[in-house]
Amino acid sequence: MDQPAVRFRFIDLFAGLGGFHVALRDLGGQGVFAAEWEPTLNTLYEHNFGISPWSDVNELDSDEVIAQMIPDHDVLTAGFPCQPFSKAGEQLGFEHTLQGRLFFKVFDILSVKRPRRFILENVPNILQHRGGQTAATIVAKLEGLGYEVQVHRLSPHQFGIPQVRERAYFVGSLDGLNAFEWPTEFEESTSIASVLHPDAQASRDIPEQTLRAIDMWGDFLSRSPATVKLPWFPIWSMEFRATYPFETTTPPKSWARRRPRELDGFAGSFGFPLERLSIREQRRLIPSHSGRDGDIEFPVWKQKFIRQNREFFLTNRKWIEPWLDKWQPWELPSSFQKFEWNAQGGVRDIDEHVLQVRASGIRAKRPVTAPSLIAMTNTQVPILGANISRTGKRRYMTPEECAELQSLGGIELPESDLQAYKALGNAVNASVVRAIAHPLLADLRPAKKNAAHPQAA
Repeated sequence: MDQPAVRFRFIDLFAGLGGFHVALRDLGGQGVFAAEWEPTLNTLYEHNFGISPWSDVNELDSDEVIAQMIPDHDVLTAGFPCQPFSKAGEQLGFEHTLQGRLFFKVFDILSVKRPRRFILENVPNILQHRGGQTAATIVAKLEGLGYEVQVHRLSPHQFGIPQVRERAYFVGSLDGLNAFEWPTEFEESTSIASVLHPDAQASRDIPEQTLRAIDMWGDFLSRSPATVKLPWFPIWSMEFRATYPFETTTPPKSWARRRPRELDGFAGSFGFPLERLSIREQRRLIPSHSGRDGDIEFPVWKQKFIRQNREFFLTNRKWIEPWLDKWQPWELPSSFQKFEWNAQGGVRDIDEHVLQVRASGIRAKRPVTAPSLIAMTNTQVPILGANISRTGKRRYMTPEECAELQSLGGIELPESDLQAYKALGNAVNASVVRAIAHPLLADLRPAKKNAAHPQAA
């Protein structure tokens, strides 16, 4: 297919796998500059797009260097680092010395080069970070450059891609946004089948321990009576048979006072007695979520989950007790002892679902969407149940299938599966960007070179 005529020039900051590049190229854009610090992705970007990216944006350390090294362009795109604003991290924000202040590098480039439009992407938590102050600072800084700014949250599943992965998008224009409208949602249902490759070959087997844990929770589902509504909250099997205190006092509080005898008469994980044990011995029998030093008082949400799990067990112990005796989940790692059923009302056959091993437990989702891609380790790659995998057995999704979830199926990926999964977890979804950029750039009038800053006029 012929390349569309060039309508505008764009730059791609913190480029990663090039999701912004794919989207804007499809709309007739020409990439004229990219920046990516990770060496493997830097090399791969040049292979995929013919642009050798700038490595460290911090070396663009003055207005003069920016003006000299970055070509004039009409559109700036940037998925600036999200870790400082993510719920999964410490949420240090702009105070993160390595990454948190990289937004201001984007600001510097906008200030010097004056592109007519920009699209920025980050985790949705950036909108709540520091009570909304972080997002307010970003918008105020951008508006101070003369841009009209709008912010919206969007996910690939809203555009027909079977992945729920909400992200915050900031768009801006020097020409105003009166004609811009955020894209409308895709109205039809999605299916994981749309991204699966019929000839896919998993590059590695699922570990035996993981398969045992899946079998264990599959048996839990099959034993559960149809009349019993499965919990919407995380199932913590270590709370089954447990009786240790968690409301008026906690095990860490007893340990802090050097009084392990306060736990005599109570039971820890799976009902193992705490009687006449040392603090060290008791620690091994208390769930990790209840045994952290300093947890003198558990937060309300944790108390609620413990209470709900114990009540669920007591109400259903007739079928849960035999399940515990058969599988002995205490012999498995803590993450396998927990289960998240994200398929309320769905068929109770674990092989009809998409699974993911997380620190919070094994999560089962309906096959309409895949788990949100994150910067994954090999253990977090989505697992397809045997009945939906197209191979007749459970398998990991391949990097190529995960690329389809990010609308990046046409580019070459890192050779290492682990690097590919990590890069895809950090990537921006090309379909979502394309849907945003199409109306944003429809009336784009390319800027004159070196347009003056409004504050300097």
